[in-house]
Amino acid sequence: MKKIAAYRIYKIVTMAVKFFLQVYFFNRRYRGRWDPSVEKKWSDLAGKQAREYKQTALKLEGLMIKVGQFLSTRADIMPRSFILELEGLTDRVPPVPWEKAKEVIESEWNTDYGSMVHKISEKPVASASIGDVYHAWLHNGDSVAIKVQRPGIDFIIRTDFKALKIVIWLAKKFTNFGKQADLDALYDEMVSVIGDELNFKKELQNGVAFGERFKDTEGVIVPRYYEEYTTRRVLVMEWIEGSKITDLSFLDKHSLNREDLAERLLLLFVDQLLNEGMFHADPHGGNILIKSDGTIVLIDFGMVGVISKNDAEAVQRAVEGVIFERYSEVVGALEDMKFLLPAADRDLLQEIVERVVAVYKSGDWQDGESLMMEKLLEDVQDIVRTQPIQLPTEFAFFGRALSTFTGVIYTIYPEADFIEMARPTIVRWAADRGGEGNTWQTVLRTIQPYLSAPSKILDALEEPKRYRRSMESYRKKESRMNDLSGRRRETVYFTLIPLTALHGAVFLEEWIIAGGAGFLTLFGLLRIRALSKKIQTDYEE
Repeated sequence: MKKIAAYRIYKIVTMAVKFFLQVYFFNRRYRGRWDPSVEKKWSDLAGKQAREYKQTALKLEGLMIKVGQFLSTRADIMPRSFILELEGLTDRVPPVPWEKAKEVIESEWNTDYGSMVHKISEKPVASASIGDVYHAWLHNGDSVAIKVQRPGIDFIIRTDFKALKIVIWLAKKFTNFGKQADLDALYDEMVSVIGDELNFKKELQNGVAFGERFKDTEGVIVPRYYEEYTTRRVLVMEWIEGSKITDLSFLDKHSLNREDLAERLLLLFVDQLLNEGMFHADPHGGNILIKSDGTIVLIDFGMVGVISKNDAEAVQRAVEGVIFERYSEVVGALEDMKFLLPAADRDLLQEIVERVVAVYKSGDWQDGESLMMEKLLEDVQDIVRTQPIQLPTEFAFFGRALSTFTGVIYTIYPEADFIEMARPTIVRWAADRGGEGNTWQTVLRTIQPYLSAPSKILDALEEPKRYRRSMESYRKKESRMNDLSGRRRETVYFTLIPLTALHGAVFLEEWIIAGGAGFLTLFGLLRIRALSKKIQTDYEE
């Protein structure tokens, strides 16, 4: 069933509509009375939705797994219980039978596989939703990894994108997510990035580019790719012995210093963070290997993102602002990167950035039950809901990569302090960028954190006042949003009837009834949208 396009689209869209309706009725029921008990119910609902999503994604595979992984990194808009449920969603599926994989290989090479390779393992060493990886040996004795695309995966991904387009349309019309991200642009970005992952020739080009980029970086290597053997659905690259970088027993067995390794990994990512060009968009533990001598091996460049020169410079300013405790520069950089719309409250955002950094430095974020951390997360989500903040499309996969990469580092070295680990490199980089004329400015910036203790005491005394002002702003905007959400009429109930009929018709394969029910469902959704627009217009007037 999961290979039938109508079934996949139906399952994905129906699940999304169900989630949207649950959120709508929840907001309607608890409008204007958001207290700890309601917060608990909201957390339970989000966790239940995440579990259902995870179960559906593992059943359907394909794009659903990758979207789930993406959602699990969006702590700014997704409830914490939702994120925790999806954290274990991995892109691991049963391998394709060898006979089918062999058919793909021989079809792409247009010859018997034995004429191209001397020997190949018929059992894959790794399996994912896009393809399986086999260990093989060429006739010249080279040991290689051969990645073979799963039969029919391109059809599945294309089908899932059709379903996702419908879901995005629904989200834009009937939810608040469209205010936090340009969903159409995000969809186009996903099509581009994940679409490239289906073309192994593109992955080869990316791998060659990364190899050239890090060829002079000590302790880092990228496998050599074999262009003459690579096609759109078969990729051949150098086999490198190593283990996943998150294999802690391997690190201990070979006496590798975890702190040193974490710092090297961080600086490796900082290089991609601060400079224009491509960055690895899927740097999970399986795509970063470690050799017994401590050499880091980067593999799998199917998913890469690109950061422009202007955005790289803005990221540089943001990082400098955090390192040197110049939080107004951080907010300015976010504005330049188009995270903030013109009406954003810069002072309020500067305060929250400062609080986030303070909590990080205090170490309270490591305690998942910390009341301070819980409150901070709530405040951040409140700000995202009430402030004109959006997610620029070009940073969608960058944020996912950053979250994934930090997870890898904390797995290796839980005590990692990113700010202190990156400080010497950022200071050197700032000095090089500023030139000799800015030497004293760089020195002052470097020692600034150590001179700011008196001001921090005054800031601490002012914190209750700032907090009350912030929360008052939150409550006003939250009240307005709840009021707008709660004034939608009972048209939603009308939509549930044809939606239920659609569910049964698809199950019974009564396509004429399904078509009629689908039309009525669409009509109901459009009516809800019209009512919502009228309510919004009346409110603004």
